[in-house]
This record gives sequence, C-alpha cells and structure tokens, in this order.
Amino acid sequence: MKVVIAMDSFKGSLTTAQAGNAVARAADAVWGSGTAKVFPLADGGEGTVDALVSAMGGEMRTATVKNPLGKPIQASYGILARTGTAVIEMASAAGLTLIDACDRNPQNTTTYGVGELIADAILQGCRKFIIGIGGSATNDGGVGMLQALGFDFLDGNGTPVQLGARGLADIATICTERADPLLRECEFCIACDVKNPLCGETGCSAVYGPQKGATPQMIPEMDAALAQYAALTQAVMPHAAPNHPGAGAAGGMGFAFLSYLGATLRSGVELVIAETGLEDAIRDADLVVTGEGRLDGQSYMGKAPIGVAKLAKQYGKTVVAFSGCVTRDAALCNAHGIDAFFPILRTPCTLSEAMDPANAAQNLQDTALQVFLFWRAVDKGRD
Repeated sequence: MKVVIAMDSFKGSLTTAQAGNAVARAADAVWGSGTAKVFPLADGGEGTVDALVSAMGGEMRTATVKNPLGKPIQASYGILARTGTAVIEMASAAGLTLIDACDRNPQNTTTYGVGELIADAILQGCRKFIIGIGGSATNDGGVGMLQALGFDFLDGNGTPVQLGARGLADIATICTERADPLLRECEFCIACDVKNPLCGETGCSAVYGPQKGATPQMIPEMDAALAQYAALTQAVMPHAAPNHPGAGAAGGMGFAFLSYLGATLRSGVELVIAETGLEDAIRDADLVVTGEGRLDGQSYMGKAPIGVAKLAKQYGKTVVAFSGCVTRDAALCNAHGIDAFFPILRTPCTLSEAMDPANAAQNLQDTALQVFLFWRAVDKGRD
C-alpha cells in the first residue's frame, strides 16, 4: 500500500509538515511503517518558504530590509541549495500584517524590501527564484522593488521619486542602465492565483486597494498613476502588457515582474508541486490524501488541496481530504477531484481547544485512522 500525503497547513494550528505527519502515523498504524510518504503543500502564500525548505533540505537566511513603511526589519527567505533557488514570500518584507491598521495607506507603502531580499539572494549565488506575492500592503506597481534592484524612476528634475504609490504620479523618466546586470542570469517564477489587470474597474487599485487602507478618493488617483507608469514602461519595455492576467496582482507586482524581470506567473500550488516532485509520487500511489484547516465552497477556486486532487485525477487516483472544519457548501469540492472529505472534530469543544496543536494533531490522526481502517476492510472484502 502506497499512501501519498500532501496536507496544507491548518492555519494557526498545524504546519503542513505537522498535519502530514499526523496522517502518516495513522497510515503506518494500519499498513505498517513506511507506507506513507509526506510532501509539503502550500499555495504560494504564507508557509510556502517553510514548506519548500523543509521538504528540499534547504536553509533559511535573514536579511535586514525595509518594511512597507521604509523602516528596517529582519526578513527571512529560503535557499534550496540543490538547485540554487531562492524562495521568497513577498509578505515577509511588504506584507499587510507588518504594519498596524492605523498606518495602512497604499499611497505610502513600498515593495522596496522585496527587491532587497532578491538582491541579497543574488549575492548568495541564487539565480532561480520562486516568489509568492500574496498578502501585500502595497499598490506601487512594484516600483519600490525595482528601485532596490537598480532601476531608476525619476521625476521631472531627475530626482528619484518617493517610495509608495504616491511616487508613481511623479515618474517622468525610467532608466534601466543601472539595474543589477546579474538579473539577466536570473529566472523568476511568481506564485500568482489572481487574474486582475493592472488598471481599471478590475485592476489592483479598485479591487484590492480598500483592504490595504485606500479611501474612495485614493482609488482613482492610484489607478491613473499606475496607468501613466504602465505607459512609460511600455516606452522602454515594448513587451509590457498591463492587461495581462495577473498584472494587477499584489498592487501591480505582477506587472513589474512580467515587464522588467521576464517572469512567468504560475499557480502557487503548481509551483510547489513541481519543485517537490509530488507528481511522480502520485503517479505510483494507491491513495492520495490532502486537506487544510477549512474546506468550503470557495476551496475549489485555486486552493492547494484542489490542486493536488486535480493532479491525482489525471492518474485516476482516489483522493480523500481532512479538514479542521467543513461548511455545507464544501460539497462542491467533490466535483473537483476530492472523492470524500472528513472533518476531524470528534467532540464538542471551544475554538481554542480545537486549534490547540496537540489536540488538532491527535484529532487528525484519529480521524485518518478510522478512514484507513475502512479502506483496508473494503480492500479485504475485494480479495
């Protein structure tokens, strides 16, 4: 019996590794030690660095960079030594959670720290990058990141524009001559699951600006500034496409990566699956197990467990999922590759009791054990 386990984290409770190992203990109890193979799972957002570093035998590195308000912080990223790949979460340097709610204003917040992380990784010898761009506090079109990498964005007086979205309206000239020449040797794969263009009614300012602190007055101002920035970019980068799906991701970071760094945008879970070799394991599996903290009617829209399930179905595999909680409309997941899912709560309890890591791990293991016992009994019945 070969069981492949790829569990997403139960946020606030279990990491991807802890969840996977709890299920593996149940599989080993039913079919013997070594039955299960555990793979990390993430969607390009929070937890992606930890998942890949732990799975690929990488190491963590810390650098001092600017936070969204330009203040120095310590931010971490991963290096996968075998492939020379840097794994970066944009949110570690430019995330919304790094600043207090009262200070959230996308006119002021910058992606400069993300560029500093990239520059640090280049100095460490990395030439391949996997970058998750979820959870940003910014709407600067990635200009801050590009400034940190040596690109010049100058106002009418030839002075570098200020950091943050408010600086975009002052851009008169874009110069690429001082950009880090090593960038030409680098490959950027960006974990991006949104399809928004840079500007307009479905652009980053209108759709995501409010959650980053934008007022109704700011939204058209930022949108117009991004449109001007895009036009100037097209003058120096003719291939730049502000309407490309995902250009508006993370306040325009998608546009910056596509236009200036030749990046590709891919589903976050697809990137993780490709990097960990999960597909090869699924091809040979008898049973595939996945899950996350909450399964609901939105889970099939790009969530990591559905990515696993869709891949498994390409090889005709049975997929079961475990979740901390399950909503009634989670039944939609059954039409997207998950054959059956199981909530793990076993007795009435408080939310804090349910999310206690020890309780959650035991509940997950116990629930998985019962499912695996049933699977084994059915298999014996077929013999």
